[in-house]
Amino acid sequence: MTDLLVAPAPLAPATHRGEEAAALLRAFPPRASATSWPATEETLQNVVERLQEPPLRADGTSAQHQRLYGARVLLAWLESLPGDTWQQRWDTSPASASYDGWQQHPLSWAATQGRKPPRACIDAGMLALICADAVRPCLEWLCGNRSGHFRIAIAATRDPEGFACLAAEIPAHEREHRYGSEALKCLAQIVAANGGGIDDIRVGDLLVHPRLQGPSSNGRSEGIRRAYAWLRDRGQFPPDAPTTLHHLAVRTGKISPAGLIDRYQLRCRPIRDLLVDYLTERQPAVDYGTLRMFASYVGGLFWADLERHNPGLDTLRLPQDVSDAWKARLAVKTVRRPRPDGTTHIVVEPRKSASAVKITVRAFYLDLAEWALDQPERWGRWAAPCPISEAECETGKEDKRKKSWSDQRTRERLPVLPVLVRTAERRLREARARLDAVDAAPLGSTVTIDGESFTLPKAVRRTDGKPGHVLDASGSQRNLRSEEKNAFFAWATIEILRHTGIRIEELRELSHHSIVRYKLPTSGEIVPLLQIAPSKTDKERLLLISPELADALSAVVSRIRKADGTVPSISIYDKYEKTWNAAMPILFQWAVDGECRPISENVIRRSLNDTLKASGLVDKSGEPLHFQPHDFRRIFITDAVLNGLPPHIAQVIAGHDSINSTMGYAAIYPVDAIESHRAFIARRRQTRPSEEYRAVTPEEWDEFLSHFERRKLALGDCGRAYGTDCIHEHACVRCPVLIVGPTERPRLEQIRSNLNDRIAEAEREGWLGDVEQLGVSVAATEEKIAQIDAQLRRKESPVFLCIPALDQIAGRTS
Repeated sequence: MTDLLVAPAPLAPATHRGEEAAALLRAFPPRASATSWPATEETLQNVVERLQEPPLRADGTSAQHQRLYGARVLLAWLESLPGDTWQQRWDTSPASASYDGWQQHPLSWAATQGRKPPRACIDAGMLALICADAVRPCLEWLCGNRSGHFRIAIAATRDPEGFACLAAEIPAHEREHRYGSEALKCLAQIVAANGGGIDDIRVGDLLVHPRLQGPSSNGRSEGIRRAYAWLRDRGQFPPDAPTTLHHLAVRTGKISPAGLIDRYQLRCRPIRDLLVDYLTERQPAVDYGTLRMFASYVGGLFWADLERHNPGLDTLRLPQDVSDAWKARLAVKTVRRPRPDGTTHIVVEPRKSASAVKITVRAFYLDLAEWALDQPERWGRWAAPCPISEAECETGKEDKRKKSWSDQRTRERLPVLPVLVRTAERRLREARARLDAVDAAPLGSTVTIDGESFTLPKAVRRTDGKPGHVLDASGSQRNLRSEEKNAFFAWATIEILRHTGIRIEELRELSHHSIVRYKLPTSGEIVPLLQIAPSKTDKERLLLISPELADALSAVVSRIRKADGTVPSISIYDKYEKTWNAAMPILFQWAVDGECRPISENVIRRSLNDTLKASGLVDKSGEPLHFQPHDFRRIFITDAVLNGLPPHIAQVIAGHDSINSTMGYAAIYPVDAIESHRAFIARRRQTRPSEEYRAVTPEEWDEFLSHFERRKLALGDCGRAYGTDCIHEHACVRCPVLIVGPTERPRLEQIRSNLNDRIAEAEREGWLGDVEQLGVSVAATEEKIAQIDAQLRRKESPVFLCIPALDQIAGRTS
């Protein structure tokens, strides 16, 4: 591979992680930090007196003594700092910057005064001042306090009624969960930092919480997200508030065209502005996913690549060598492939999206040229010859290659689908047996099931008293509940996909409302149907629920039902449009730490891979066989068409706009095609009389020839098939299969004149029925005459064959 084909490492696109959080903060700002309020303006003596009265007074004498002593030391220290209120003095102190080591500052000051208070008294005094609302440390400072007394003290002194009402609305198992306790602590921190009570908390107060920053997978933000869900469910936030704070720190939301182009750090400012204007112009007519694709292709793979290899390029009028070099680089890509030993190696392989990139870039050039005619002052300077010809955008060979690849993939996976189904059922059965055995065993014991031994913990933190993690024979920790959950949804995924052929995004959007009933008007029979929400083609469709599919759907519904029999309604984040769908009782959901969440595509794909790994299936090269969710769609369509389902019906079931798309999914088996044709011939011979397959007699041959003689009519030739009788009752002038010629025109004119006379007579006599019937015959006669006239005009009109005249030839030779 030459250096021309291997592009250097591109610049890393600028990230927009957290853009959605920034947009939400602009829409839902937090409360402003105050520096003065009645409690912080009190004198030292008033603050100390309030600390001696309920609810600020501690229950124990020793604890109360520590609080007062520490509070007096802190207040005296704050008086030595500049400011008019306790809060202003606290903000100017170095202790307000960070919780870590903050006690050292008041302790150092106390040492200069000849006092040595214990560190515990300083901590207790600070808690007392916060409870008295004399000072309000920032959230970053409060998050550093890991004391278990903080939440209880704030709830008892700052808003006891609000915390009590919230606790009454939260299920007991959620309050007692570790993340439930963390959520209450986060709410206490917000109350301590912003003032007010639980009912005064806004959306923005939670959005700026430090625990919400960073990844969501490490459990850091579980508490604040749980707190947000509690307040949202009680109706405390406006309707347009975010559905959840899950993954808020990494979600981008919808990015503007300028933001999409700026990801590639283009150096030429005029070209960058042009691309932004182009995307802005196209934005109203396309969805967000297509807009991102335009930015990636035109901004990233086209212009950013040109700038890396041609520094200083500032025009769309590309030299031939520059465009040729770009096309060569576009044709391949450099990827890293993992090796079995854990290392990686670099591989240069063809880029599958090269044709799509060329088509998009060509459309970009042609759009500019067309817009330049309408708005030359805006687009005229950018009109340039397109470096990509129409022939280079031809995808016929690539489409055939993709079709061949798709068919081969389907042929490999269709025969082994029963093995995959049995493996999924076996994994689910074994996972349930392990979980049931562990739940039935006492804590601290060892249980053996299917040859595997598991040791239960001696104590658990779950409210139901059942273990979450156990140790296997090797000492490794295993979560049998998670294994059973993954095995179940792997089985459900395979069953639903293979019986419906729906897309993975449609699978994730299936809801309890998708299962509908239809009553046949003739028999009154109830037919279960599955309503597929519009996804790719924005068209809803209904599928018949087979008994096997009904078993899978009922198992899923039974699993996700709550104690009251309802299915929780949750929202799904559309990763293509970067928006949240309305809350629905979706089927593919599960509880994570007490919170109902939709099952992600990554989890579905990982569960399929685990099932395939357990099946031991391999491809023709001996490598482990891989299934993608879309493979089940190809298998479903192929199996349906091969079993006799008409392609146009398969098109409706699959939700395709074109039948060509449906046939592109259906894999064609040459052997099956031959066998199907042979079977058709055999069935046809069985239904035909046996005497038809003998030698033709002279009488039968004469009868066959006489058929063509009987087709001769006065008005022309009859075009009916051999062996059929006239189905138009010999009304030849009306018959659409009558073949007329120019010689029959006089007779047709006579028939038309006669029909007009008969119509006039019928109108005089009042025979309205005859008038209507004769009018049909007149119209048919006029149509036949028009056909003859059209034939005559075609014969008489000259046809220009681009042959030069003789005088032109003579002029050139002279």
